[in-house]
Amino acid sequence: MPDLLIELFSEEIPARMQARAREDLKKLVTDGLIEAGLTYASAGAFSTPRRLVLSVEGLTVESRAVREERKGPATTAPAAAVEGFLRSTGLTLDQLERRADKKGEVYFAVVEKPGRKAEAIVAEVLEGVIRGFPWPKSMRWGAGTLRWVRPLQRILCLLSDEGGAHLVPLEVDGIVAGNVTEGHRFMGAGPFPVHGFDDYVVKLKRAFVVLDSAEREAAIWQGAQNAAFAAGMEVVPDAGLLAEVAGLVEWPVVLMGRIAPAFLDLPPEVLQTSMKEHQKFFSVRAKSGRIEGFITVANIDAADGGAVILQGNQKVLSARLSDAKFFWENDLRVAKAGMGEWLDGLKAVTFHGKLGSQAERVERIAALAREIAPMVGADAALAEQAARVAKADLRSAMVGEFPELQGLMGMYYARAAGMPEAVALAARDHYSPLGPSDAVPTEPVSVAVALADKIDTLTGFWAIDEKPTGSKDPFALRRAALGVIRLVLGTRNELKLNVRLLDGLIQNDTAQAWTTAKQGINALIEIAGLKTFSDTYPVDLVKIDGIKADLLAFLHDRLKVYLKDQGIRHDIIDACLAMPGNDDLTLLVKRAEALASVMKTEDGANLLQGYKRANNILTQAEAKDGVEYSYGADVKFAEGPEEKALFAALDAAEAKIGPAMAVEDFAAAMAAMAALRGPLDAFFTAVQVNAESPIIRRNRLNLLSRIRTICSGVADLSRIEG
Repeated sequence: MPDLLIELFSEEIPARMQARAREDLKKLVTDGLIEAGLTYASAGAFSTPRRLVLSVEGLTVESRAVREERKGPATTAPAAAVEGFLRSTGLTLDQLERRADKKGEVYFAVVEKPGRKAEAIVAEVLEGVIRGFPWPKSMRWGAGTLRWVRPLQRILCLLSDEGGAHLVPLEVDGIVAGNVTEGHRFMGAGPFPVHGFDDYVVKLKRAFVVLDSAEREAAIWQGAQNAAFAAGMEVVPDAGLLAEVAGLVEWPVVLMGRIAPAFLDLPPEVLQTSMKEHQKFFSVRAKSGRIEGFITVANIDAADGGAVILQGNQKVLSARLSDAKFFWENDLRVAKAGMGEWLDGLKAVTFHGKLGSQAERVERIAALAREIAPMVGADAALAEQAARVAKADLRSAMVGEFPELQGLMGMYYARAAGMPEAVALAARDHYSPLGPSDAVPTEPVSVAVALADKIDTLTGFWAIDEKPTGSKDPFALRRAALGVIRLVLGTRNELKLNVRLLDGLIQNDTAQAWTTAKQGINALIEIAGLKTFSDTYPVDLVKIDGIKADLLAFLHDRLKVYLKDQGIRHDIIDACLAMPGNDDLTLLVKRAEALASVMKTEDGANLLQGYKRANNILTQAEAKDGVEYSYGADVKFAEGPEEKALFAALDAAEAKIGPAMAVEDFAAAMAAMAALRGPLDAFFTAVQVNAESPIIRRNRLNLLSRIRTICSGVADLSRIEG
């Protein structure tokens, strides 16, 4: 069985596109081969800056012959129906077969497709892939119509087996496929032929090209670590930069340089970001933690060991860091003056057309942070101060140049302004957590400001009806909701996101302060106990309860996603969401964790079956009798020991569950509920609920009602599957 080798050789492919292009080439070609009737043993895709490569092993020599039978219209059908059938099959009337059918004689078309050689199929599939390749951006060149990410120069397409290698006949826009490739742009010796994948890899390496990007990454990282270790330092890990640099070079040569002393006092994050974004350099830090050097990766083995390359890179880096130093010094001047210039500048920055400027948003966040602070153990004054300066760095020159440093630079500027450390840390951490793997702030002031920032975002966009729809979430509201959940649960700060907790916070003086702070407020909206507003589209106060419920439902949806990732089943979550107090996220999760733990035990699983049996019997009886059995069962009507034992077990469970629920000890309540499993099983084994005596029957149905009431006070077990 032959092996297939494809190389698409072009001008430099952007590093950010190479990984996706590798996967696309592999999928499109292999899917096309399979669809055409070929099979293969394995396939691997590779890339360098100038080539996409696919190796397919164990390809079948030809596709199998196919015989397809298609039933057509009756022989007595109108001519138009018969003609349509002929067109769909590509046959003539005399080629159709007549066969008897239940409804009479009908036409059958027998279409036989002979097998096709692999060469023809590969040529057809590859041409289609090249012409329709899904580059994010592509270009045309010359007089041709072909589009590629950069001008395509050569196609290598080769089938090889034990008998040798032969070309696949293919031409795309004047480019004829062959068995020739070339190595490194500068160090290679020119084009050379290859006879298979193994031969291809070996000859490329001789021509100074490392085909496998993973191998280039490993070589870069090992070389960088060795260079840093020799200087008594270490490389700052950066997996994203490593993958990108590996996509920029075919023959990686690691060089290490030093940062000029004039720039060493810049914040390490500034040095690291500037070198990464502008120069694609790795940062090298001393044992003290200070960034003092850099690693650059050349694409050539220079005769002087890279001295000239390194000298040029250091010259460019000095220019870049001179800009960063200028930004830093000017920003420090503004910060030491109290950041007033930046805070005033936020008035000119629109947050959203319907929600005002960043300055107005800062006012809302500050007021909210002050209210949240006592709930998370933070000082209210510090929380308000932190919220007022947290966004100030958005107007700084450094953040203007490197937006990814927002928050972090705010920390440095707050320290320079002489503000408390808690304020500085809150400026850094108030955007966190940014994703499911991002760390959650734990310092109380940081938690208060981070919550205020995210809750203001959520309530604001809910107020103006700009909610996520389907896969679209332009304002990252799902991320904000998950951030709220992780802050509340991660810190276990017992913050309750419900309107009852914050009732009465908006007093007349608060409303007056808001009116003074912003003239022309059309409505002051309280959503989930939180404040926001809209100038352009004032919210109908009648709809606020609906908005609150909708926002809480959205938080519940995000909570479900979060808990599923923690291993808690969706039906367990639904059983807890159905309970009162589901607007308390911390208690909701504690309840779900306890219920999930109980349901994993044998007692829990069997209790669920017993509960459902009791609930089903009771529901049917209530529907039949037209009454609700909730008047209480009397033990004096109990007849057998199993029935009396169930009464005693329910008394014991109630005595434990009530106090446990009062102190929110869900684990103890769940354990007491699970202990009902044995008595309940024995009851259903020995006792007939629908007794002949109406008094006994009614008493037993009331007993089942008591079971339902006790269990439903802990969780809605009817929502659990099983």
